[in-house]
Amino acid sequence: MKEAEGNEGPTATRGTWLDARESLLLAPYATFSRESRGRRYPEPAHPYRGPYQRDRDRVVHSAAFRRLSGKMQVFTGEMGDYHRTRLTHTHEVASIARTVARALRLNEDLVEALALLHDIGHPPYGHAGEEALDECLADHGGFSHNAFALTLVESLERRYAAFPGLNLSWEVLEGQRHRIEKTGTPRLEVQVVDLADSISYDAADVDDAVKLELVSLDEFGEVPLVAELLAELRQRYHGVGASLLRRELTRALIDHRVSRLIDDARRQLEAAGFRSADAVREAGFRLTFEEQMQAKIDELEAFLYERVYRHQRLVSVRREAQERVRALFHHLKAHPERLPLFHRKRIESVGLERACGEYIAGMTDRFCDRRYREWVAGDSRQMGDDQISLPSA
Repeated sequence: MKEAEGNEGPTATRGTWLDARESLLLAPYATFSRESRGRRYPEPAHPYRGPYQRDRDRVVHSAAFRRLSGKMQVFTGEMGDYHRTRLTHTHEVASIARTVARALRLNEDLVEALALLHDIGHPPYGHAGEEALDECLADHGGFSHNAFALTLVESLERRYAAFPGLNLSWEVLEGQRHRIEKTGTPRLEVQVVDLADSISYDAADVDDAVKLELVSLDEFGEVPLVAELLAELRQRYHGVGASLLRRELTRALIDHRVSRLIDDARRQLEAAGFRSADAVREAGFRLTFEEQMQAKIDELEAFLYERVYRHQRLVSVRREAQERVRALFHHLKAHPERLPLFHRKRIESVGLERACGEYIAGMTDRFCDRRYREWVAGDSRQMGDDQISLPSA
């Protein structure tokens, strides 16, 4: 990326209050704001916000981020309103990631920006919707929520007069690309967000599955890690009710793994003695749990896959959702005039199929349901138009 005068680049924060703060608080292996490679479209440094603070704020104020509140995580809204949405999951990941980053003296602002961005590209109906769109676009590059996140923040969002997209920093975009390409060694801040994501969704899915009575606490007790924590909790809180025990288990699952991650990471980093973020990457260093702990995590995730994600109630919901996405996609291909103007213009640069897929991917679950009923199922009742195309939101 070419640096330009006034851009937030390698010298933009050197000698400033931010540089002084980070020099005091961050470890040598952290990502320093003064080392940022800047942005695609040059911008002057902000007087009181660092580059990654600005990235975080731009993500939070984007239309795509707000729509995460209307997108399912694992469980559909038809199953109640207790369970997580993509938005609540994203905030939980950001909270966990910041906790770990602070303990390891990493760049918390960068970690938070990466965490808030990580799921922004999810289409309606979670992974079920993603699989359906990937199938629809199989001959046109496929669909990945990680890749679509970049499309959103680099092209589709329209919030600034000076440039398309959000003009995020090179480091945030690079971190998101690592989720797609899986090549090389990502910086430690990226690794922390990936681990926080796993910690968050494992604990949350246990909580939601028990609350929705898909799997009982005793059944989860078949998993060694859960069994250990439940035994400790029942001994500590003798006679506590099932509802409080479920909540305590959720907290314990997060706290246990976060504590182990911090302890293991500190030991690994101290032994490695890295003096820069580049040294971490050059060494191919990865934050990992010790082998016995990782085996317990693998057992929990295998149980979730078999007993929760493949539960008949969820399989039925996923199948119906995928049918709606496929039907809506083929309807829009046949009737591109129904695409909002911005997406019709996108046909010129990305093709009809991709433009249809992008429009659907930006929808909330409810809006996708409405468009399906109105356009495909032939429901002529007044649907309203509570969602408009991404750029004009």
